Amino acid sequence: MYDPENRLTDAYEPEVGTLPNDDEGRDEENVTKTGTTTVGISTDDGVIIATDRRASLGGRFVSNKNVQKVEQIHPTAALTLVGSVGGAQSFIRSLRSEANLYEVRRDEPLSIHALATLAGNFARGGPFFAINPILGGVDAEGSHVYSIDPAGGVLQDDYTVTGSGTMVATGTIEGEYDPEMSLEDARNLAIRAVEAAAERDTGSGNGVVIAEVTADGVDIDRFDDYDSAA
Repeated sequence: MYDPENRLTDAYEPEVGTLPNDDEGRDEENVTKTGTTTVGISTDDGVIIATDRRASLGGRFVSNKNVQKVEQIHPTAALTLVGSVGGAQSFIRSLRSEANLYEVRRDEPLSIHALATLAGNFARGGPFFAINPILGGVDAEGSHVYSIDPAGGVLQDDYTVTGSGTMVATGTIEGEYDPEMSLEDARNLAIRAVEAAAERDTGSGNGVVIAEVTADGVDIDRFDDYDSAA
């Protein structure tokens, strides 16, 4: 049952389970989290996903400076790693396995809409701890970007941002986004959004990872600085 006095009890407990408090074994200060800024931008030619590379403990100590926070999970789709690292990694493995199984059984890839629905169902009904990823993909219907919240909500938009650097990154994109922008312009905008967030958000930084998703597949590159990524 939801307990408003317990900051670690999830309001959606019947769907996603109860997050244990420190006395029951989970020490929030020692859970490795990505902190993070993740950006997804959709264009007519494909999807750009950009993330920073920092992981932290308790939001105060940088535990890793070289985290790849976006993974391919489908022939033409990628998912970001946001929140608790363990929960996000488990979520990515589970979703990738289901997408692969579908393709083997049906001899065709899962549609991006169906993949997003499956991701929402997993987030709502599974044991994954504190995740809020972005799913970006391309299929016969075009380019798609979805955000998946910890309670399983799935929202599609032209662009979306998740993570601790959301406010700064969203402000950067809001003033410059154009529905008719090229994939290259979207890439540059996504890089600037992650860079701006890293300037103000202590949970974001240490370079950028870029995933370019098109009908031909997923290409992921890592960069130590923002200038070399552009």
